[in-house]
Amino acid sequence: MTMGSRRPESGNGSGDGNGRGRPAQALGFRFPCRYEIKAMGRHSIRFEALVHAIVSRHIGREDLLASKRRLSRNHRYLSVTCIIRAQSRDQLERIYADLRQCPEVLAAL
Repeated sequence: MTMGSRRPESGNGSGDGNGRGRPAQALGFRFPCRYEIKAMGRHSIRFEALVHAIVSRHIGREDLLASKRRLSRNHRYLSVTCIIRAQSRDQLERIYADLRQCPEVLAAL
């Protein structure tokens, strides 16, 4: 998947009806916009910091708006959601590419 949970501040994005993410500008995003990136992996002490480090390489310090974490029911997996101010489609694609390259990230939405 190339794009994740979308919540633009402006624009009128919608899914393509096939359950797959579509490039942000094809969905009507206007940058900059608020965007949620979720990464899931095995629960460990370092996983949350790892996701933040990957996302932070691509954004300015002021562009990380919030972060949430959620453990699975059995506490084996952790999801980390970074809410960012996305500046461009290319920026989002670079973030997702780096997340996909990380062996500790099992899924990125």
